Amino acid sequence: MLKALAAATLVVALAGCNNDDDQPGTSTDLTITVTADEGATPVEMHLVCDPPGGDHPQPAEACQQIKDAGSGVFQPVPKDQACTMIYGGPQTATISGSYEGAHIEATFSRTNGCEIDRWEKLGTTVFDLPLQ
Repeated sequence: MLKALAAATLVVALAGCNNDDDQPGTSTDLTITVTADEGATPVEMHLVCDPPGGDHPQPAEACQQIKDAGSGVFQPVPKDQACTMIYGGPQTATISGSYEGAHIEATFSRTNGCEIDRWEKLGTTVFDLPLQ
């Protein structure tokens, strides 16, 4: 009887150990592809958060930068959005995978003020690309 009670207590205690980080579909696992210039070979990096990892050169910093930017950074600029016509450079990037469990496919560029703003929210840390 005592063994059964101890086993039941252990099962209840372990059941209470679940948290949202253990649940499927809440992870961040991204592929980041950056092209520095037209005609340049794209660089692909893998970034995992919670805990930070992958082959990204600065995984902890990149995960924090994405968290600070928020999920809205992955949304494209609305077609009717007025944007300054400032050219920020030829750099382009794509980010695909899952962010906090949600599937994302996002493209980034520096072709106008709105796109530059999106790029800068993620910064050179995420894209691992120094800008001149």
